[in-house]
Amino acid sequence: MSGTKKWMDQREIENALQAQRRIIDSVEQIRMTEAEVTNNFGAVLERLRQGAEIVVEQDHQPVAIIRPPKRSGRPISACIASAKASGSKVTLDDGFAADVEEGIRSRQQPWNPPSWD
Repeated sequence: MSGTKKWMDQREIENALQAQRRIIDSVEQIRMTEAEVTNNFGAVLERLRQGAEIVVEQDHQPVAIIRPPKRSGRPISACIASAKASGSKVTLDDGFAADVEEGIRSRQQPWNPPSWD
């Protein structure tokens, strides 16, 4: 036996479940009708920016859930601040910096999805 732990004990399982419940409970869920979403779209977007989840209902039954996008990773500004705080002396070459800047610019372009017609 290598000594590597393969299974979580009961306490670890309970702690993990409690952590998941806290995350789920921390998401504000707002229930709205289709008409309310349509008539208040700007306010709906603002609530999404704040992390809320919108449940669109018809006859008190959910027909759609609108959630803010899941973000992964850290912003480049946080990475730079972390490097500076740790005293990093790394210097990036001009080609790498240009690639990063181009990547950032390309993700700032408006999204033009195909028409539904």
